[in-house]
Amino acid sequence: MAPVSSLSSATQSGLQQIMVQQAKRNADQAEQTAQSLRAQADAAQRTAEKAQETARSLTLQSDQAQQQADQARQGLAAVTATQQGITSLSNTINQMLDRKLASIPATPSTTAPGTGAAPVPPVVNTQGQVTGTIINTAV
Repeated sequence: MAPVSSLSSATQSGLQQIMVQQAKRNADQAEQTAQSLRAQADAAQRTAEKAQETARSLTLQSDQAQQQADQARQGLAAVTATQQGITSLSNTINQMLDRKLASIPATPSTTAPGTGAAPVPPVVNTQGQVTGTIINTAV
C-alpha cells in the first residue's frame, strides 16, 4: 500500500491540474466574451457614424428647402406688389378716361347720308381722344 503522504501529494497535484484547466477555460471564455463585446461595439460605432452622416445630409437638405421657401416667398411678394401696382395703374387710367370723357362736349349726331339710319357715336381711343367717325363703305 502506498504511503498516505504520496497519495495526498498525487491528489494535490491532480487538483492543481483541474484548477489550472478551469482557470484556462475561464480565461478563454472571458476572452471570447471580450471579442464579442468588441464586435458589438464596433457595429454600434458604424451605426452611429452612419446615423451621423444621415443627420448631416438631412440638415443640408433642410437648409436647401428653407432657401427655396425663402425664394418662393420673395417671388410671391414681388408678384403681389406688381399686381397691386397694375391694379393701381389701371384704376388711375380709368379715372383719367372717365374725366376725359366727361369733358368732351356733346356733338350733334350724324347719320349716314341718304339712309336715315341711326346716329353713329364718335370713336374714342384709349387716351380718350375722339378719332373720327365710322364710314359705311358697303353700297
